Amino acid sequence: MAIDGVVMECASERMAAFEVQQRFLQHWGPTIDTLDYSARCRQMGEVGGDFYDFVTLPENRLSIAIGDASGKGFAAALMISNVQSSLRTAALFAGDNSAMALEAVNRQVYGSSLASRYATLFYGIFDGETRTLHYVNAGHNPPLVIRADGSVLWLKTGGAPVGLFSDSIYEEGMVQLNPGDLVVAYTDGVIEALNLCGREWGTEGLRNAAIAHGAGSADDMAEAIMESMRRFSYQGQSDDATVVVARVN
Repeated sequence: MAIDGVVMECASERMAAFEVQQRFLQHWGPTIDTLDYSARCRQMGEVGGDFYDFVTLPENRLSIAIGDASGKGFAAALMISNVQSSLRTAALFAGDNSAMALEAVNRQVYGSSLASRYATLFYGIFDGETRTLHYVNAGHNPPLVIRADGSVLWLKTGGAPVGLFSDSIYEEGMVQLNPGDLVVAYTDGVIEALNLCGREWGTEGLRNAAIAHGAGSADDMAEAIMESMRRFSYQGQSDDATVVVARVN
């Protein structure tokens, strides 16, 4: 009976952790006339180390974030919860300064995490009036900006993953977006999906899927990208997989 009680308690705690993480992943900001945005996250287990987030900021601005914690399971989930909560707080006080926000997040995460834990993070602030994106890439896979003419820009400017060093300094990048441009951010699990021959889906597969489904809504596009990844991979997911899609109107 004691063992059964422990098992039931552990199951209850896992379910509680799952529900908390799902609430974080279901946070949506209001509609912005110049941006259609959506995301999908498929985790390997009940909890995972990926996250995305959208936070409404004053003056018709929206913060966009995607991250991936080192490790897997509950340890990664705890790490990413720390990152996400710290980022939400920093976003409200840092204004347009995305580099300042990331430096604050890094200090908080470094001070409250084990030495072996860190997270890659992409954080951007979209201005709905000017259609500019100010961003910092903290060691994350570079998101793609797919221009209306088919050309591709990679968002690389930033610094080290958060939590890795106590005194990391971040550089802010800026890109002018135009109607018809797509911004596609992703985690490792998306591009590292393997087919029967052991070939990775890669950023090329991601780009092709985004272009192929670019005529639909951002929500339809995010779902279609994840489905394209699933069909490519004969053995299913080997890691948590998250994609964020934004189309400029």
